[in-house]
Amino acid sequence: MSMLVDWDDQRAFLAVMETGSLSAAARRLGVSQPTMRARIEKLEVALGTTLFTRSVHGLVPTPIAEAMAAPAHAMAHASEAMLRAASADSEIAAGRVRLSVSEFVGIEVLPPMLRGLRDKHPRLIVEFELSNASANLLDQQVDIAVRMHPPEQSALVTKKVPSIPLGFFAHRDYLAAYGRPASKAEVGDHLFIGPDRNRGDLAVAAIIGDAARIHWAARTDSHPAQLALARAGVGIAVVQIPTAACYPELEQVLLDIDLPRLPTWIVTHENLRRLPRVAALFDHLVETFEVYGRGHNVRPKHNDNVRNT
Repeated sequence: MSMLVDWDDQRAFLAVMETGSLSAAARRLGVSQPTMRARIEKLEVALGTTLFTRSVHGLVPTPIAEAMAAPAHAMAHASEAMLRAASADSEIAAGRVRLSVSEFVGIEVLPPMLRGLRDKHPRLIVEFELSNASANLLDQQVDIAVRMHPPEQSALVTKKVPSIPLGFFAHRDYLAAYGRPASKAEVGDHLFIGPDRNRGDLAVAAIIGDAARIHWAARTDSHPAQLALARAGVGIAVVQIPTAACYPELEQVLLDIDLPRLPTWIVTHENLRRLPRVAALFDHLVETFEVYGRGHNVRPKHNDNVRNT
């Protein structure tokens, strides 16, 4: 086995592992399919083993390839972290900073927050990783994360911001058609938009009342989809109150049902906290989530003196 393995060949291996085919991997890396095949064959020769076998469903990784996947991912994350570090200025907040957030936060909450960040730090580039799964901060998959559960690793720097209030909301057209539920006793007369399989969300849904009394109009574990369904007038959904305030067509109902607040932390690795590019985003997120968690939307007021860049 040759110990000299080209990084491009390793990237090709990882792309095939993640996509399951040479053609999809080639599109991801911007190369031709013959080039992708040649890289995989070259890597197999260098390692002295077979990495993939063909099946009707595409390329199937061998046990050796499966064992190589985690180290390959770690190397890819380290390479990305190195490039982000190289993009930065040592004195000012500039360059790339990677941020992990949930789908809902990334789509509904962060965009207006980042307007103010852009005005303060125009040379900062925020890379979003939208996922409801927690990115690994210890191996620097990302630089900063917004999490709704308490971080446990000692190497992380965390800032607890105000927990986000939740409420039941429905479109005014829905309320005109079905009436406004005045209390929990009227739950059985209404249509709800709720979770599908997510255990945490199902626990919140249970607060509405006996499951047999709940009439589901739609169910999905995607919070942006739940909001979109509520805005379309499909039924009543649980929505973060500060975000719902941005949509005047939504009205809050069932005020007698107490919903738990959504605990929120801003998190980074202790080795990154003092870097200007990371500190700028971290501090800005703390500042804006302090406002958001108090129940206020964070859409900036228009300022004619601020030039768009």
